[in-house]
Amino acid sequence: MGQAISLPFKLASTTLTFYRGFFYYLCGKGRYTSYLPPSSSSSESTTIPSYLQAPSTATGNDGGAENITISSSSWTISNFSKSPLFYQHARVHLYSLASAFYLYNKPHYRKLSYKQDIVDNFANVAIPGTGLPLSLFVWNKLLAFGLVCTASPICSFIASVHLWLKTRGKSSISNEYAIRLLAPDDWFSYWRLNCRVAGMHALLNDIPAGYEMENKWTFLEEGSKCDVPVSPYLDCPAIVVKHRNEEGGLGIHFYRNATDGGDWIIQERILNGDWVKQHLPANAPLSTFRVITQSRGALDVSKKCAVEDVTALSCVFRAGRMGALTDHDSILFDVDVKTGKVLGGTTNAHWYRLGLHEVLPGRCPWRSSDHDITHHPDGDIPVSGSVVPNIREMLHLVETSHWKLCPDVPLVGWDVVLSADEKLPVCLLEVNLSCNFFRGSFDRKIYLDFLEDMVGRLQEMRLMADRDGKKFK
Repeated sequence: MGQAISLPFKLASTTLTFYRGFFYYLCGKGRYTSYLPPSSSSSESTTIPSYLQAPSTATGNDGGAENITISSSSWTISNFSKSPLFYQHARVHLYSLASAFYLYNKPHYRKLSYKQDIVDNFANVAIPGTGLPLSLFVWNKLLAFGLVCTASPICSFIASVHLWLKTRGKSSISNEYAIRLLAPDDWFSYWRLNCRVAGMHALLNDIPAGYEMENKWTFLEEGSKCDVPVSPYLDCPAIVVKHRNEEGGLGIHFYRNATDGGDWIIQERILNGDWVKQHLPANAPLSTFRVITQSRGALDVSKKCAVEDVTALSCVFRAGRMGALTDHDSILFDVDVKTGKVLGGTTNAHWYRLGLHEVLPGRCPWRSSDHDITHHPDGDIPVSGSVVPNIREMLHLVETSHWKLCPDVPLVGWDVVLSADEKLPVCLLEVNLSCNFFRGSFDRKIYLDFLEDMVGRLQEMRLMADRDGKKFK
């Protein structure tokens, strides 16, 4: 009874913290002063408001650190919303969320503006159960502001009640609400956090050279020069593709190769290697491993980066579905980066279900399974428990590739292929610099320490740009 009475007050306190923190970094003192976290070694006192600092009675990470590392669902960790890691996540999240409005009309490293980037990237993404593409709500800054200020607390509350019902009261509504609103750990929130950090970093550093790797052809060309095993491509001026029956000039297509200044990268189809193939149904697409790496060399792009500054954070096996053309339609199996053991699988497909019919009861799940898939559903093929061969070599490959190609980029998502080609058994398909973890687990302390260091550096650069009246082009 006491918990029911106190619940509205806890929810109101969390909501107030969200608005206070968001506006503090959007237009308050946090926008115009250095970002100095409580653990800062600076002689200056912290600039973090007290409500975003862990109280002295907060639960420490000792004893719980391993669970925080291996779990991708914060609600399963006892007292997580009272831990120092929760407050650290909340600070970074709120700062980056506010920074989206600073970035909104400014140039983006792959688009004319950050606005155009989010409009394009949100075109096929919807909050589960709504069916409405998020691009509808970010066409102008006022709409986006309204989305943050209204949808964030509303959706967080619905999610917390939904989890409470789903777990039959085992979860805490107030704790889950705090996690969803202040330190969200769903794939979409991590993706957007990484995107905002990349956008700020590229803008304030005048788009370092490493961001050119987002161009698929530049990546392949530079990778070949740097002895990085990229996916092979055909070195011919152009190809002609004809339909075998059509006549009269119909059914014929000409493609000029990127090697000759064209727009098309022409490659032979890559086939899955034996280990991958045995975990997939027939007629499955090329199925890759998404590995995320971070580079501390990106903190100061004027300094030389060492390979030791790059760390592999996570690995996910994207097991493609039967009949799919690519592994964008897949089961996402988490992989232990220490052992290579394949853990439980899940999906994020419910975030891509568009159309008003998705609001109907039973159409679109609010959340997906919590890594409880052990078999590939197309054929009931066992996947969990298998061990990815030579996982350390795979992770070392992406770490050294990050160092060689783009050490000045904070976070990189690598699509790694275990292929059937004996001459090239492991290769890199492409990179994603505004990357997401695809629900893989990772050491959140390492990740958040890095992001908080990055936020401090970016804030200093932004204040310097303000003082100099810098114009971004």
